[in-house]
Amino acid sequence: MSTVKETVEVEVPVRTAYNQWTQFEEFPNFMEGVEQITQVDDRHNHWTTKIGGVQREFDTEIVDQLPDERITWRTVSGDTKQRGMVSFQRLDDTHTRVELVMDIEPGGMAEKAGDMTGMIDRRVKGDMHRFKEYIEHRGGESGAWRGRIKPG
Repeated sequence: MSTVKETVEVEVPVRTAYNQWTQFEEFPNFMEGVEQITQVDDRHNHWTTKIGGVQREFDTEIVDQLPDERITWRTVSGDTKQRGMVSFQRLDDTHTRVELVMDIEPGGMAEKAGDMTGMIDRRVKGDMHRFKEYIEHRGGESGAWRGRIKPG
C-alpha cells in the first residue's frame, strides 16, 4: 500500500473549501481520470474512473465527516482499494490549507506500474492543484452538505 500526501493553500474561507469538497459529483471537474461520481446517499458514492485506458468502478463509504475540519473515507467494493482523509485548516478569514492523505493499494497491472513510476502521486498532486484553481476561479462553492457522520 502506498501513501500519497499533498497540501494546497486556497484563497477561500474554510467553509467554502469544505462545502465544495462535499460536492462529490463535481470531482470530475478537477480530478483527472474521474469520469463520474454518483452520490448514493449521505455516506456512499459510486465512482467511475478511467486511468491509463483502464476503466474501473468502485464504491466508497464516508466513515467520518466533521464540517470545516475533515472527511475520511474508504473503498467498500471494486478492484480499487484505498482509504483517505482530506482536512481543512483555517489560516485566516480568506485562506485555507487543504491536506489530502491517501493510502492506495493498486489493483491491476496498470495501477501497480503507475504506482511504481510515481504516476499516482503526480496525479493526486495535480488533482489538488486543479481543486485550488477550480474553487478560486468559482469564487464560491457550488453547493454544501453540512451533516456530521461519526465513525462506528
